[in-house]
Amino acid sequence: MTCGVIALMFSANLFAADLASDTVDVQHVMDAYHEAVVNHDGARMIDLFLPQASLWLNVLSDEAYAAARLKSPDAAKVRHATVAAFANLVSTTRSNFNPTHTQLHVDSDGTIAAVYFDFVFWVDGKAQNHGSEAWQLVKGSDGWRIAAITYSSNGAPK
Repeated sequence: MTCGVIALMFSANLFAADLASDTVDVQHVMDAYHEAVVNHDGARMIDLFLPQASLWLNVLSDEAYAAARLKSPDAAKVRHATVAAFANLVSTTRSNFNPTHTQLHVDSDGTIAAVYFDFVFWVDGKAQNHGSEAWQLVKGSDGWRIAAITYSSNGAPK
């Protein structure tokens, strides 16, 4: 029994150490997010967000919106999802996800941060979506956490 308790405490400390290194600065959060998505680790991904964070907005470009309306006339241009829903997809998919980020811009006063970048979302080696993405982050007593993500959807790059 004592060995089991020690092992549990040791693994909990390792988890806390991993999370602490994930949230040391904004770039660590972004790297940890990418690693969690690639490794199908939805639980780790969720830990990078504020516990009460739920703002996850996908905004279709005009072209993508027109295409969506052809398929479904009541398609929404601005779509709200949740961190939990994406984490579930990340954890349960058999596909290989690889979000890539370029043109990264970070503005911060050391307490809050805004990150803006271009992305391509790769699924099984094929570009499925591209656009721009904006993150809002806050630095609490336990490090940086994501408060919100908003991204545009332009469909597969041509």
